[in-house]
Amino acid sequence: MKEFLELPAEVDGRLWFHHNEGVAYAMHHHAELEFNLVTRGTGTYLLKDRKYQLNKHALVWLFPEQEHVLLHQSPDFEMWIAVFKPELVARVCTVESDRVLLDPDPPGHYCRRLPDAQTARRHDLYQQVLDAHDQANLFNAGLAYVLLATWRGYLEAEDIPAGDDIHPAVEKAARLIRDETDAASLTDLAQRAGLSPSRLSRLFKQQTGVSLVDFRNRKRIERFLALYGGGQRKTMLAAALEAGFGSYPQFHRVFRQVMGCSPAEYRRRR
Repeated sequence: MKEFLELPAEVDGRLWFHHNEGVAYAMHHHAELEFNLVTRGTGTYLLKDRKYQLNKHALVWLFPEQEHVLLHQSPDFEMWIAVFKPELVARVCTVESDRVLLDPDPPGHYCRRLPDAQTARRHDLYQQVLDAHDQANLFNAGLAYVLLATWRGYLEAEDIPAGDDIHPAVEKAARLIRDETDAASLTDLAQRAGLSPSRLSRLFKQQTGVSLVDFRNRKRIERFLALYGGGQRKTMLAAALEAGFGSYPQFHRVFRQVMGCSPAEYRRRR
């Protein structure tokens, strides 16, 4: 699915700090070059044919024609996200080492781990640029520097977590679970993905690191958090049922497993 980012005409991109707020995302791509720099927690990106395991200090680049989705993220997951309009990328990527950033879908893997000190410096830089978001000229100059400085840091990084190839059936099953609220049976899911139930279950766990059941439960919790919000719109039970849970006891058990606390404790903290 191609996503159209609503970026103001006067700015060359966007920069923000992402916290896990339980929002479920669909597989998507967009015209803008993107990078993510993880500062806390763990997550997994699924691209059309590969997987990136994101740990602290992981820096991943996502190119305009690469469909991607944040498959799952730990409750404490945080990262910086930046997107750059094609015009900015074309304007500043003028030397040979930068030209890969002009490619909408370059071959290979683009995920490396930065040293701790470099991640800390990048965090301070991004915050300074973000603070200038209401001054378009200053913000655009900062975005250009962020793009080139982050790419230089990526090129200098030595530790490269390899992205695993993903079986098309695993990608399809993950997409079906993520994008559909109705709970399909394993047999139906496997049939639509094109594998036997046992083969799909084994392959899914092997390639994503989580079982189909755990993945489905995490997606239900993400839907619940998005539906429940601050508790003003729906009760916990109503949000849990709409998110796909069959009963409150099932929801309570899964919530504690995923979030590390009971729903009541979560509500008190909020």
